[in-house]
Amino acid sequence: MSASDRPHHKIWPKRLPRELVVPQTSLWFNLEVAAARYPDKTAFLFFGKALRYAQLKAQAEALAGWLQAQGLGAGDRVALYLQNCPQFVVALYAIFRANAVAVPVNPMNRADEFGHYITDPETKVVICAADLAGFVAEADAALPPAQRLKAVLVTRYTDGMPDGALDPAEAPNAAIEQWLRADPTLPAGYARWAEALAAGHVPGPHTAAPDDLALLPYTSGTTGLPKGCMHTHRTLMHNAVSGLWTNSGAETVGLGVVPMFHITGMMLCALSTVYAGATLVLMPRWDRELAGRLFARHSITHWTCIPTMVIDLFGSPNYRSFDLSSLRYIGGGGAAMPQAVAQRLLDEFGLTFAEGYGLTETAAPSHSNPVERAKLQCLGIPYFSTDARVVDPVTFQELEPGQDGEIIIHGPQVFKGYWRHPDATEAAFVSFEGKRFFRSGDLGRMDEEGYFFITDRLKRMINASGYKVWPSEVELLLFKCPLVQEACIISAKDEYRGETVKAVVVLRAEAKATTQPEDIIAWAREHMAAYKVPKIVQFVDALPKSGSGKVMWRLLQEQDAQRTAG
Repeated sequence: MSASDRPHHKIWPKRLPRELVVPQTSLWFNLEVAAARYPDKTAFLFFGKALRYAQLKAQAEALAGWLQAQGLGAGDRVALYLQNCPQFVVALYAIFRANAVAVPVNPMNRADEFGHYITDPETKVVICAADLAGFVAEADAALPPAQRLKAVLVTRYTDGMPDGALDPAEAPNAAIEQWLRADPTLPAGYARWAEALAAGHVPGPHTAAPDDLALLPYTSGTTGLPKGCMHTHRTLMHNAVSGLWTNSGAETVGLGVVPMFHITGMMLCALSTVYAGATLVLMPRWDRELAGRLFARHSITHWTCIPTMVIDLFGSPNYRSFDLSSLRYIGGGGAAMPQAVAQRLLDEFGLTFAEGYGLTETAAPSHSNPVERAKLQCLGIPYFSTDARVVDPVTFQELEPGQDGEIIIHGPQVFKGYWRHPDATEAAFVSFEGKRFFRSGDLGRMDEEGYFFITDRLKRMINASGYKVWPSEVELLLFKCPLVQEACIISAKDEYRGETVKAVVVLRAEAKATTQPEDIIAWAREHMAAYKVPKIVQFVDALPKSGSGKVMWRLLQEQDAQRTAG
């Protein structure tokens, strides 16, 4: 079956072109255009405070000048280490304006994890939230002088919030507001956000071209530490301009709660919003009661989320009073939407949840369900300009509809390779029908109409509420624990998260008499992102190993499944 005659072409929505005409410019130009077209239009709303397009451009230019004044050159890397807030977007476009490369880092990471995001991409500058500055300092201090950072810029979330008390309708719960207003003492030499913007530095010429590196988001794998995915302005531009799929445009008002450090949030909140000249209501952390109020208050039209957010929204005692009548689109991915929850969404709010599928390597969507013809618990059909197949993972022969195989993807949004990992890059691609396809590592099938469904994984990975947990990374961190001799990470079933993290641990001899599972969990909370922390810890005398000495994680996984079933 050729690329020009795919099953989904027969059901392709008539309102949509099959391929997009993509601007041959840098991503910075998108902000220049939006600011020229809509200077006084609200780009982002943060707890009631508006950041307008002209302001966004002016702040990004000022920050780009400051970055260059710190010695940042074209192609240099800048880490972004903070939750959703307007400053994230300002900083991202400042990096683009300075012809540099953004490295988004999960703000749930701790110092032990953050050091990798300095050393591997050779980061020059970090822009972080005040509550994370201590982790940056700790990670940086542990490095040799030659690898140390040139500068650290710190913002408080209140830098993007209204002065004084928040309008009760815009206010989060008390715990989140207390976190937002925290102003810890900063390490010596760290610059503050307002000072950088007020410094008056004028950036040099913008020279970034479409094929220059723009973003280096990190993804983990079956072995070793996370690897950077090389995305250019061109690979990101394709999905940034794809708002046609969801009928998005300058009139769109979105709810931006998917985190921007993640490729989906980056694309949705920062890149697509600005390209369209749309408005986005930003939330730094999920708060169901606040979200429920914001739908009606700002007439939100589009919401991309993960299914657990919808489940949690239904769990609110106030959910029947939430007015979602302005919503024209709701969808997302990261985990399958339960059939019963999707049905409730349809029955009670008249909304069809349109699932999608993508990876960091594909700049988020490679597949999506058309809003007018969505199938539940389905990845959707291949996106604009995208060719996807299901093949035998050994022979790479294409399989017939209904047969399980590996999903491979070719399209303009596919990344260029893993940063400084040529072997991993080579292994990630396969030549198929004369084109370079990315091997997703996900096993799936395609139905007769060309819709894709995921069935299993080739990669060893845990999906906890949409957060991808790579066992090898958690194992490497646990080996630093003074109580642990060996550890193997497997997945365990979880009614809410779908899957959760389980650690099978061999304790050091001196720790066996006194250590409890809670001690391992407590140590993990201090040294790794919360979503990676094992929720279950099982002690064993020894881990099963193959003849070559490799830990037989699959055997442990099967044993756990049998134990659970029993």
